[in-house]
Amino acid sequence: MAREIAVFGILMPSLLLVFVLSLLIHVGVDWLCGHFGVYRYVWHKSLFRLCLLVCIFGVLALLLY
Repeated sequence: MAREIAVFGILMPSLLLVFVLSLLIHVGVDWLCGHFGVYRYVWHKSLFRLCLLVCIFGVLALLLY
């Protein structure tokens, strides 16, 4: 995968696009967790959300690099 991607003449790191994709996936997974009541069993909701985002980003970055 390319290290930099040109978007309207601006060079952006490709991991930024991976991060944006992981944010979109995180919104869907977060909604599912709230809908099915997963957050009732979690000690710290904000920390769980952050760890979920980091895990999604890590998996996508490892798959693409």
